[in-house]
Order: sequence, then C-alpha cells, then structure tokens
Amino acid sequence: MNRDELEGKSESLKGRAKQSVGKMTNDERMRNEGELDEAEGETQAAFGKGRRKVGEAVEDIGKSIKR
Repeated sequence: MNRDELEGKSESLKGRAKQSVGKMTNDERMRNEGELDEAEGETQAAFGKGRRKVGEAVEDIGKSIKR
C-alpha cells in the first residue's frame, strides 16, 4: 500500500464514523459531512491503488526487458 491508499482508507473510515454520529444525534449536517469524507477517501484510495498498479506494471516491464 502507498500513502494515498492509506490516507484514503483513513478518510473513508473517518467519514463512516461521522455518519454514525450524525445518525445517532439526528445531525443531518454531520451525516452529510461523513458521506462526503467517505466518498473523498474512497476516491483517494482508488487513485493510490491505480498509481501502485501502474508502478508495478512498469517494474514488470523493466524486469522483462533486463532478461
């Protein structure tokens, strides 16, 4: 995992927690913030995963060229 993936997962988790608190306290604003944080986190994690996959593909190409 890279930094983007970790930060994204952490942001997503924070968003889920905010949503839960918002639901328990009937705070619509908190719940909406949580949904936004979760979506941002999932996007960042997906971006990080994409970067990692591209990096792995480049490494594989480099290894096959060395042979």
